[in-house]
Amino acid sequence: MTQLFIRLFFQEVAAYLRTDDSPARLAAREEVALRIARHRPRVVIAHSLGTVIAYEALHAHPELQVELFLSLGSPLALPRAVFDRLLPSPVGDPPARLGARPDGVARWVNIADPGDPVAIPPRLARSFTGIALGLTDSVHAAFGFHHAKNYLSCAATAATLGPYLGL
Repeated sequence: MTQLFIRLFFQEVAAYLRTDDSPARLAAREEVALRIARHRPRVVIAHSLGTVIAYEALHAHPELQVELFLSLGSPLALPRAVFDRLLPSPVGDPPARLGARPDGVARWVNIADPGDPVAIPPRLARSFTGIALGLTDSVHAAFGFHHAKNYLSCAATAATLGPYLGL
C-alpha cells in the first residue's frame, strides 16, 4: 500500500528511487554535494524528497562537514517505499534494520507533523541512529499538511535554528 501511495501521489520520489544507479539519482545527489562543498554551510535544511537526496549525498561524501542537518517532513523512514531503497542500505535484520547519521554531520534534528502522511512514521529516531532530536510540531493548515513553508515557519524549526542564527 505504501509503495502504491508513493507511486500515485509522489511520482518524483518513485522516479528518484527507481534504481540505485539511475543517472537522475546520481546527478541529483552529486549536485547537492557540489553545492554543500562550494558554499560550506553550517546548516543543511532539507524537506521531503530533499531529505532523501541530502541524506544520500552526505553519506556519499563524508568529507562534507555540516554542523546541523535539519530534516523536515521526511519520508526517510517509510518502509519498503523509501527506507529499504536508501543508499547506503540500512543495516541489520528486519525488523531491527537501522540507517545512520552521515559521518560528516555533527547533529541531526528531524521535525515532523504527526498528521503528515509523508513523514510517517514521525519519529525517525526509531529507524536511524545518531538523530539528536526528533520533534513533532503541528505545522499544517487546512490543506497544507506537507508544505515546506509551514515546516519552515513552525516553532520547532525556529527553536532549532535559533542558536545557529545568533538568536
